[in-house]
Amino acid sequence: MGENLVIVESPAKAKTIEKFLGKGYTVKSSFGHIRDLKKKGLGIDIENGFEPQYEISSDKKKTVAELSAAAGKADTVWLASDEDREGEAIAWHLAETLGLPVEKTRRIVFHEITKPAILEAIENPRDIDMNLVKAQQARRVLDRLVGFELSPILWKKIQPKLSAGRVQSVALKLIVDREREIAAFESKPFFRVEGLFLPEGSRKPIHATLDRKFDTEEEARAFLERCKDARFQIASVEKKEARRAPAPPFTTSTLQQEAARKLGFSVSQTMSIAQRLYEAGLITYMRTDSMNLSSLAINTTKETVTRLYGAQYSKVRNYHTRVKGAQEAHEAIRPTYVSNLDIEGTATEKRLYNLIWKRTVACQMADAVVEKTDVSISGDKFSEKFLATGEQILFDGFLKVYIEGRDDEEDEVLGVLPQLEKGQSLQSSSITASEKYSQHPPRYSEATLVKKLEELGIGRPSTYASTVSTITNRGYIIKGDKPGTVHQVAELTLKDGVITRTFKKESVGAEKKKLLPENIGIVVTDFLAANFEDILNYGFTANVEESFDKVAKGKLKWDKVINDFYGPFHNEVEKSLTDREHNHSERFIGNDPATGKPITARIGRFGPLLQRGASDDPDKQFVSLKKGQLIETVTLEEALQLFALPRLVGQYNGKDITASIGRFGPYVKYDGQFVSLGKGQDPYTVTEEQAIALIEEKKQKEDKKVIADFPDSGIQVLNGRYGPYLKKGKDNFKIPKKNDPATLSEQDCLDIIAKAEKKK
Repeated sequence: MGENLVIVESPAKAKTIEKFLGKGYTVKSSFGHIRDLKKKGLGIDIENGFEPQYEISSDKKKTVAELSAAAGKADTVWLASDEDREGEAIAWHLAETLGLPVEKTRRIVFHEITKPAILEAIENPRDIDMNLVKAQQARRVLDRLVGFELSPILWKKIQPKLSAGRVQSVALKLIVDREREIAAFESKPFFRVEGLFLPEGSRKPIHATLDRKFDTEEEARAFLERCKDARFQIASVEKKEARRAPAPPFTTSTLQQEAARKLGFSVSQTMSIAQRLYEAGLITYMRTDSMNLSSLAINTTKETVTRLYGAQYSKVRNYHTRVKGAQEAHEAIRPTYVSNLDIEGTATEKRLYNLIWKRTVACQMADAVVEKTDVSISGDKFSEKFLATGEQILFDGFLKVYIEGRDDEEDEVLGVLPQLEKGQSLQSSSITASEKYSQHPPRYSEATLVKKLEELGIGRPSTYASTVSTITNRGYIIKGDKPGTVHQVAELTLKDGVITRTFKKESVGAEKKKLLPENIGIVVTDFLAANFEDILNYGFTANVEESFDKVAKGKLKWDKVINDFYGPFHNEVEKSLTDREHNHSERFIGNDPATGKPITARIGRFGPLLQRGASDDPDKQFVSLKKGQLIETVTLEEALQLFALPRLVGQYNGKDITASIGRFGPYVKYDGQFVSLGKGQDPYTVTEEQAIALIEEKKQKEDKKVIADFPDSGIQVLNGRYGPYLKKGKDNFKIPKKNDPATLSEQDCLDIIAKAEKKK
């Protein structure tokens, strides 16, 4: 082995770096962290200054043994983990665990995996930055304390196997608060008036919107009546030349947001793909708050822009980080070689790389120059004005490559207006007053949640993806769609002097791929808000993050941060444990009109449920809430509908057919058999004929399933989802392609099974 051992976190990174260093260097991977706080017990000595108690992870003992042996043979060990707090901590744990002598240990950092960057790092080693290590340790210890002390309280007060985290609980509260804001929102109708106007001598109509909305249909109709005999003209024409600047290069959070908008990637998916691109040497480090670009990157981007688009499209720009409490001074996320327009890789890797390339190139391009035209149209029978806006691109600049996406609905694309002059007469082609409904605030998507957390100063680039994943995996939230509320809306149209009234159905407030709170997430949030106010306080959590930043800069001792937090927090824990009041989050919904019994909603052992009857009622009944139904918003009507199941649908061959909802969705039950209802079928409305058709369909499938049956040997030849196969007891066996399943004998089956078991 060579005289130099380089240790990195991942095998992919090791493979890339090894190509650059050549002979004399061996590159090995630690596969991430090699040790962590002890799993048994708290893993922290509170009495001795919150001293962490570390242990080598069970799955890393073999890795540590191999690294230790390699380090013993090397003259110099280079610790090349990532250049952030987590990476610094990995380097320190490696040095401690492997017992590396200071004189033979070098710490090297780089924000891109390219040959020049690696060689420069080798020439400029440094010591392990203990301030960064302590900052990471402070976060880890604090999060363990919160989780370790809060979780048992949640088990006792709400439900077993629950857990809570410091940053995750705040993220969950944002989602719960937004859901409540939506539930309290009252959607109100209004009428928006739009007109199509033809200038004299033109065939191209101008689309304009009235600068006033009407509350009622009567008001809207009265306005259209005034428009019948009105004469229209151009009241004003204003032209303004404006410049648009490109968005800055990507940071971690802006990459996550834009990849969600433009590529439909989840936050964790974006980070996973970016990690692979980084480790392959294709982009710079993907966890960064910085918008800075190196002078080399700026110069090479300038050359690329000039070569591809011309000198007039190039504009050198220097960006500076504006994020509060920004971490280490990396570069922004950019391609390592901007001249590489394409890369080899998977389809998703290519798409993300292309997004990063476009954003990087665009930020070094000239402003776009646009001419915006605002036109107002007046009528002689009313004081309101119709407004129209047009836009013409005079110079596309960076728009030639890239335009930033938006979280809200895209503005309509502005067209070019014809040449118009003040006082010019117009003919109204049609004027329409359409009924609309005000919309509730949008729910958070993964991207907009990350944006909000960043605005509040909560979490850091390395934590955003895990925060969303954690509260999802705990079952506190789900990512899903919400159907809109369907309204029958009126539309009044004035054309050729006649007002016509029509109706159409319109869905309002539909949302896709949004973060929705589950009942247990709401209950946990309410309990924490009532008992641990600081944990869910946005400002308090952001201040803790700032304290970590001060530790990283050497301006604050890590154990002081823990001590200042832990004292008040632990007192709240003790108080909560002695408080006998349990939080069942029970809500009275109403009384059943048929029986007079009370109906309540609450969290049960197996999830959210409804109870009909008092607690001491021997005949009380229970039913689970449907997916998407929340304890605090379920109505009496919805509850009564749920208690209508199981429902007698009818009879078939003298036996009852019932419909209900089970663990795997809605079904009908017949003769002891369960048959799933198809898409669009409802257990409350499914008819006897539809149920019989489903029962027959399943019977036919079952009949076709068995190709051959050999009861003496317990073997069956069956038709499965992926084709014919053999089944013996609980074991399944593939049928070789050379065999025809329809002609297999019992001995053929035994031979196939024997060969398969021998091979196994």
